[in-house]
Amino acid sequence: MNQSRPRPKETTEEQLVELLRRSATVLPGIDDPAFADAFDQFADARVVLIGEASHGTSEFYRARAAITRRLIERHGFTIVAAEADWPDAAKIDRYVRQQQPPAWVEEGFKRFPTWMWRNQEVADFARRLRGHNDAQPAERRVEFRGLDVYSLGASIQEVLGYLDRVDPDAAATARRRYGCLSPWHDEPAVYGHNVMRGEPSCEAAVVEQLRALLDQRLEYMKKDGCSFFNAEQNARVVLAAEQYYRAMYQGSAESWNLRDRHMFDTLQALLKHRGDDAKAVVWAHNSHIGNAASTSMGWGGEFNIGELCRTAFGRDAVLIGMGTDRGLVAAADNWDEPMQIQQVRPSRPDSWEQLFLRAGLPASLTSWRNDTPLREALARPRLERAIGVIYRPATERQSHYFQAILPEQFDALLWFEQTNAVQPIGPQQIDDQSVPDTYPFGE
Repeated sequence: MNQSRPRPKETTEEQLVELLRRSATVLPGIDDPAFADAFDQFADARVVLIGEASHGTSEFYRARAAITRRLIERHGFTIVAAEADWPDAAKIDRYVRQQQPPAWVEEGFKRFPTWMWRNQEVADFARRLRGHNDAQPAERRVEFRGLDVYSLGASIQEVLGYLDRVDPDAAATARRRYGCLSPWHDEPAVYGHNVMRGEPSCEAAVVEQLRALLDQRLEYMKKDGCSFFNAEQNARVVLAAEQYYRAMYQGSAESWNLRDRHMFDTLQALLKHRGDDAKAVVWAHNSHIGNAASTSMGWGGEFNIGELCRTAFGRDAVLIGMGTDRGLVAAADNWDEPMQIQQVRPSRPDSWEQLFLRAGLPASLTSWRNDTPLREALARPRLERAIGVIYRPATERQSHYFQAILPEQFDALLWFEQTNAVQPIGPQQIDDQSVPDTYPFGE
């Protein structure tokens, strides 16, 4: 008769708290020059993905900026790729690489939620990145790019503007093709709804336009390779956006997956365009950069850019999450409503956040990337909080918590016990009061 080996005792919560306390690196203030020293351990990666537990927390943005500057200045990272629209991020890119005025503050990020990228924390990072780039030759300057899928109308205008400059005949043809989507530039969600009800889709025209642009790649690149790359990526955004808005009403998993697949494809295009030695930092919400396969998202059929990077790059991708217990956050009550400074409730007793709180460290970095015993001790599901651009404290358990196996979701977690809201800058009034491009999904 075979005797099974006795199962090891499960680590108690008290033991987990003590293990987290002993394993953590205590961090100085974010403005301390030594704050980012602890992140040198991740510099061997090709892609470092840095998350955030909300889209409106100052410490998350400031810490991510400090870590990114360290990776750029000490370790040769050359791309910052953000969960932002390609045309809006291009305005920041022109400021930091081409010494143009900071027009992005007034002209960019006008779509809800304006504060997500148009804030003082991003402005400070952009200013310092421009200072770094000023001392670099053009080919070594660090670029700032957008990965997201929502800029249907703006990306169409970018493609048409490019073709107007290099090939007016092709521009006229592109206008006819994109004309199918003209009524929906400001209300792309309505386009998806109408297609679901049986109206014709614009998919064939959008695909045809991208193919036509790529067919002239060699000719156009002779004229201006960098401008062609921008036009090509905008044409790919149009294609992905058209697919996304049709998928919105077929189920949240399908539309989420289309969006994160586009983000991953854009990241790969950026690395390829930059060259073999390219290294990228990705800025996105925890729900995008943590490995979805180890969360209730993945168990429900969703994947994300973090999971795709883990599969494609293996150990050359590092996934860093962030968390907080309480504080203030910039968020709205509902879609397309004004931003408010809201109080974040203390974390639930059955959450990962509560374990880090009980460890008693105001700011810390805990990495299990090279610590198998720690990873195994933590390998159990617990609740994790995610606040996007909407925060609903009254329904926080249902709206903002999900199950996650933390050491499989991330390689490390950056913890701030108490946090503050980002500082919005520029005009905050949204001119377009149509359905926001992120409706009806969150992060």
